[in-house]
Amino acid sequence: MSVHPHSDWTLWSEFFLHLRQRGLSPLTISAYERDLNQLQKLLPDQLNCKDVTRLHLIGVLKKLSGLGDKPASLARKLSTWRAYFNFLQQQGQLSNNPATNIKAPKAGARLPKAVPAEKLNQTFDHPDINTPLSLRDQAIFELLYGSGLRLSELVQLDLHHLVLEENWVHVSGKGNKQRQVPLGSKSIVALRRYLPHRIARSGENAVFTSRRGTRLTARQIQNRLNVWSITHGSDRHLSPHMLRHSFASHVLQNAHDIRAVQELLGHKSISTTQQYTKLDFNHLAQIYDDTHPRAKRRSK
Repeated sequence: MSVHPHSDWTLWSEFFLHLRQRGLSPLTISAYERDLNQLQKLLPDQLNCKDVTRLHLIGVLKKLSGLGDKPASLARKLSTWRAYFNFLQQQGQLSNNPATNIKAPKAGARLPKAVPAEKLNQTFDHPDINTPLSLRDQAIFELLYGSGLRLSELVQLDLHHLVLEENWVHVSGKGNKQRQVPLGSKSIVALRRYLPHRIARSGENAVFTSRRGTRLTARQIQNRLNVWSITHGSDRHLSPHMLRHSFASHVLQNAHDIRAVQELLGHKSISTTQQYTKLDFNHLAQIYDDTHPRAKRRSK
């Protein structure tokens, strides 16, 4: 095992023997070694491992972040450091683990890439709606994209939540927060086609039901959307959340009103809605290039 030449790192070999005895794979042990070697190199020279403090470790995390390490990588390295210092503590070499109260950096929320409106229109505009189930599926997907509903919100919809005459739907969101969401013309047409053919057991009030007449589950809807995207020529896998994100992105592109989108999506905090604007940078950059007199670079 390699060691930083200017540091006295206690029980180094014993720690790696401990990892092997725990049954960790050679690849995992090599990763531990790389992470600890990197820590040594980024700490002040001559610093004994017994003198490493919480602030030292935070400083190294900041350096690694500046070098381009992603949150997941930083979290893994912090876990390695914590394991080493914890081993030293168990062996009576340290009174406190300096990595104990350091929180791993959180990865930014990952949102699916918005599907271009033209692609979605091509997928939805020529449906194969020859059966009650295909009519149901068309209505589901129009509602997911046309109103930006969460999958859980769509699953919970009952018949009395639909107010087709006034073009809106009553939605129960996270934390049982109630809101009214507009229905687009395509959604209304799809719902009016589907509802007369809806299959339902006695007393079942769910809008979207299975062939057995019971409320559709979230997994069933996800599977139906996947099948739909394949059979209707989509060039990518579609998910309910991808349709919700596409709804948000397309409304923002055209309306530029983030507060309105916040209300439509049912977000408690505006910061949640702002995630969608970050992923729309290419669109904003294109607007900048097309409109600002000093944006375009001279051709070489």
